[in-house]
Amino acid sequence: MPRVVDVDGIPLSALVCEAPRPRAVIVALHGGGTTSMYFDCPGHPRLSLLRTGAALGFTVVALDRPGYGASADYAAKVTDTARRVDLGHAAVEELLAGRSRGAGVFLLAHSAGCELAVRMASDERGRELLGLAIGGFGRELDAHAKQVLDRTDEEAGGDVRPARGRRAVLWGPSRLYAPDVYRGAAISSPSPPYETEDRPWRTEYPELAARLRIPVHISLGDHETVWRSGPAALAEIASLFTASPRVSVNEQTESGHNLSLGLAALAYHLKVLSFVEECAVRREQGRTR
Repeated sequence: MPRVVDVDGIPLSALVCEAPRPRAVIVALHGGGTTSMYFDCPGHPRLSLLRTGAALGFTVVALDRPGYGASADYAAKVTDTARRVDLGHAAVEELLAGRSRGAGVFLLAHSAGCELAVRMASDERGRELLGLAIGGFGRELDAHAKQVLDRTDEEAGGDVRPARGRRAVLWGPSRLYAPDVYRGAAISSPSPPYETEDRPWRTEYPELAARLRIPVHISLGDHETVWRSGPAALAEIASLFTASPRVSVNEQTESGHNLSLGLAALAYHLKVLSFVEECAVRREQGRTR
């Protein structure tokens, strides 16, 4: 079900798939150049995090990050990082008002959405989260990807789809996706200006990660093409979460950058959902470390 909530005069949209008596609630944050549809791939229900999660007893809320979806026309009002964090927390509270949360709320994010997720999880309001899952986000850009992504988008001619050469980097091998999915048109969206501005995010990341005191799950595809990947890269990312009681890493087989859109999306989602279930059990046992 599509929903829109108003937070301080800014409409924030989401796709919500509710379980009758949820085991927990998963709030999913999409990456750049797309929307909440990323987690409910049109025409491919088997790839949908929302449908899979609800079928297994989890309510899933895919939130359009500030500057996307219903708030696209308000992009100029969400340039401040702290405000986006406030909007994210407030939107979750509004969307879940009066609804069961089961064991609690778990954050999941992909690529550029990991910035908002880590910021939300690292502030005071994030202490009660069940856990955090980040996917398609690394510590250091792949050398070839950096070269390609540093080029201008003039080739795109104003199209929201990646310019020539960028698609191969932003997706990975085409054989990992259904042909209609790899074209990306069904889930593409213009990115707000703040998304491409030079911000101190990468230098802040280690400090923010070190604040988290909740379990963390980290995934990169075995064909990740945006970030430096592999076991050593995953271990480096995991090492940042020094205060987390548990950090789990996953190199997802037969997957490119867009973990939730590939042919192996169901396998990825099941691994994350298993981690959420483990976090729910941990909460029930009253464990804090």
